Amino acid sequence: MNERQLMTACFEEERGRLRAVAYRMLGSLSEADDAVQETWLRASRADTGEVANLAAWLTTVVGRVCLNVLRSRQRRDEEPLGAGIPDPVISPESGVDPEHEALLADSVGLALLVVLETLSPAERLAFVLHDMFAVPFEEIAPLLDRSPAAARQLASRARRRVRGQAPVPDPDPARQRDVVNAFFAAARDGDFDALVSVLDPEVVLRSDGGVARARHTVVFHGAGTVAEQAVTFGRFSPFVRPALVNGTAGVVVVAKDRPLSIMAFTVTDGRIAAIDVIADPERLSRLVPGV
Repeated sequence: MNERQLMTACFEEERGRLRAVAYRMLGSLSEADDAVQETWLRASRADTGEVANLAAWLTTVVGRVCLNVLRSRQRRDEEPLGAGIPDPVISPESGVDPEHEALLADSVGLALLVVLETLSPAERLAFVLHDMFAVPFEEIAPLLDRSPAAARQLASRARRRVRGQAPVPDPDPARQRDVVNAFFAAARDGDFDALVSVLDPEVVLRSDGGVARARHTVVFHGAGTVAEQAVTFGRFSPFVRPALVNGTAGVVVVAKDRPLSIMAFTVTDGRIAAIDVIADPERLSRLVPGV
């Protein structure tokens, strides 16, 4: 097998992992696919005869591609208005689709991806490659033009922010679904107290407000405030379809075969700690095809 054939075989074997890296780095399914394609173009032109570990080398290449995308985004955002809601991965309630298994390995919930959106490009690269894909800091450092010790500090800073802001979902999907069902039952009945009882006191509700991804997320904090907003969800109860959103209990709201919203719930310790809502029509048509 020649060098080109070896690279092609390795790339195809690693494609799912590379897409998983790109998804965590970029929070966009389409941009992740583009990054994987760009990685292949770079790999196919490179002289890899001296590369001892092609899989590890490909991971650093896709990391560099994603870093460039993040930096380009940062330059375009002259006045950032806060982190947007990343693209969710929608699966049937029966389980995650096989094509999404690699993408969602290690329980990459939407709430975690939202926090990753708040990191600097360098912090995000260091954290994702090291903490999620076990890439040594010695290999991350050259991508950032920094020392391994500096790369380690970036990952540590990102790790503290993730631990402080990204709630960890309960592991039992059935329990998650019970809590989400209780939420919609209370919203349907307009039962404010029942809503508060299923919400974590520090719950966060984020919504794109029906506006494209950009940076226009609307955020509500606290059980009382979120419960007031949730009462408006009651009228959508007949149109709620259970689904898995990034592997956790969520719903797709569909009326007359048209998706109205995606709602992702992070259930922690039996209460809802985060709700992320996407209502932008363009994104919905892409994320919920064939409805």
